[in-house]
Amino acid sequence: MSAARDIALPTVPRSRRLYEIDIVRIVTFACVIAVHTTSHTVATDDYVLNGLLALVHFTRQVFFALTAFVLLYGQLNKPVSMRTFWPKRFLLVGVPYLVWSTIYFVSANVYHPHYSVPDFIANYLIKLVTGTAWYHLYFLLVTMQLYLLVPAIIWFVKRTRGHHRTVLIVSFAIQLAITWFYKYGPDAAIAPYEKIVFLSYEFFIVAGAIAADHAPEFLAWVRAHRPAIVWIVVGGGLLMIGAYLGQHFLLGQSLYNAGTPLQPVTMVWAVCVGLGFLAFGTWWADRRDPASRSARWVDIISDRSFGIFLSHPLVLWVLLWVGGGWVETTVPTPWLTPFAYVVVVLLAFVIADLTRRTPLSLPLAGRRFAGARRG
Repeated sequence: MSAARDIALPTVPRSRRLYEIDIVRIVTFACVIAVHTTSHTVATDDYVLNGLLALVHFTRQVFFALTAFVLLYGQLNKPVSMRTFWPKRFLLVGVPYLVWSTIYFVSANVYHPHYSVPDFIANYLIKLVTGTAWYHLYFLLVTMQLYLLVPAIIWFVKRTRGHHRTVLIVSFAIQLAITWFYKYGPDAAIAPYEKIVFLSYEFFIVAGAIAADHAPEFLAWVRAHRPAIVWIVVGGGLLMIGAYLGQHFLLGQSLYNAGTPLQPVTMVWAVCVGLGFLAFGTWWADRRDPASRSARWVDIISDRSFGIFLSHPLVLWVLLWVGGGWVETTVPTPWLTPFAYVVVVLLAFVIADLTRRTPLSLPLAGRRFAGARRG
């Protein structure tokens, strides 16, 4: 990273809003929805859609890199005391986490009641602690772990200045080792907890934090290397598909397991696609017209993205299972997957948009309600 300082490239002011990040946030959440709709609608023997699922299984890595970048970018440029930072952040994520965990847990048990009252309470508390009330809520649990670690991350980034390239190399090697163990080691005892601890994403957290420390130079480097990044993404995609097919045909793994998100090849692919998203974001930011309709829509979707993320599994669940699975029996595969994706995206956006316009904005969308001034 330090080498970037020696390249004569235009940089961006540290204080400006990074519209590049809005694009990364939107496309990452769009791919999160693709992961969930595909995994719930794909046939077990569908090579194409399971291959697509393998390609979009990078989302958690890019999400946590993005989270670390945003947190450190703000703290390094406009420091806020932890006495202010923690209450604000935990309010905006912790409250939606509690509310949506309750909504999902109660919904699942209303439709399929299988607990006595004491067991219901005990299981609810266990799922609340482990982020397993629904399959996407661990994102919030890990995010809150990052909030607690912010002082340590800032100290580490500052303490290792001048050695960030070495830090990234070592951190990536550790990431590969961790995910190799997850994928190929005898890890049955820890398998249920792999995705809910920050250590499973340590490289992406470190990389996001270091990128924030070098934000002007790093974004200038991305702008100058957009054509090369396109080829990096292509190469990474071919590597991911090659590993997916190889593990299925050579190792006998199921199509889903061959594309699992916590494995070494996915770490490499996540780096490639993360750079690709950021390159796309810089392209957008360089051409953004603040008065245009497209800029307005990007602002709106970025603002609603967290609410869309929170509500989309509920929409998918209702679509596929409530009513005796009518949609699944009516729309044939493989058309069920794109159909479900479009419906889930649109309805989740409607829910998030309506929620943002009410006092329920904080608990349901993770954004403070701004009254009639909201667009």
